[in-house]
Amino acid sequence: MNFTETAWKIFNQSIADYHLADNVDAIIKNPYPDESLEWLLYAKNWIDTVQWHLEDIIRDENINPTEALAIKRTIDASNQKRTDLVEFIDSWFLEKYKDSATNANAKINTETPAWAIDRLSILALKVYHMNLEAQRYSASQEHRNKCSAKLNVLLEQQKDLSEAINQLLIDIENGNIKIKVYKQMKMYNDDTLNPVLYQNVKNE
Repeated sequence: MNFTETAWKIFNQSIADYHLADNVDAIIKNPYPDESLEWLLYAKNWIDTVQWHLEDIIRDENINPTEALAIKRTIDASNQKRTDLVEFIDSWFLEKYKDSATNANAKINTETPAWAIDRLSILALKVYHMNLEAQRYSASQEHRNKCSAKLNVLLEQQKDLSEAINQLLIDIENGNIKIKVYKQMKMYNDDTLNPVLYQNVKNE
């Protein structure tokens, strides 16, 4: 089993585990050894899955504004955790390939391995939920047909993205691509960088 096959299996395990309770407040029970790559992949997808459902809830036109604001703050915190986990996964790969010799003409990829894996995790959620819609018998046949067509496109995307990630890792290992990671340095959650936040602190 290659890397993306393992990752896809773990992502779908996380999605299935979440839907046992189907509750955004459910507690994660990560089945993998702490800080292992498998643990990181499972934790990453669990965050994505919870956030997927929070994004559904907040789009309810009848939602109480106070509840919506609380969910928005939860989504913001979730986004920060998601970014942190992506960086942890990249750090894992940096450690794995630290002794790989880089060729003189090695290129730099447009995204790191972990950000490509982030896309694969979201894709697993799209496949899961589009498959549900393609089989939802309370919907019209036209709806199910459209969703089945979309599902086929998503599955083709999974194949292509998986191949690209596996090739990226091979190229890094062989020294054909440099692995270089930049921290995201998000500013809006930082009360020393977001003007709205640091003005509020200053005025208190």
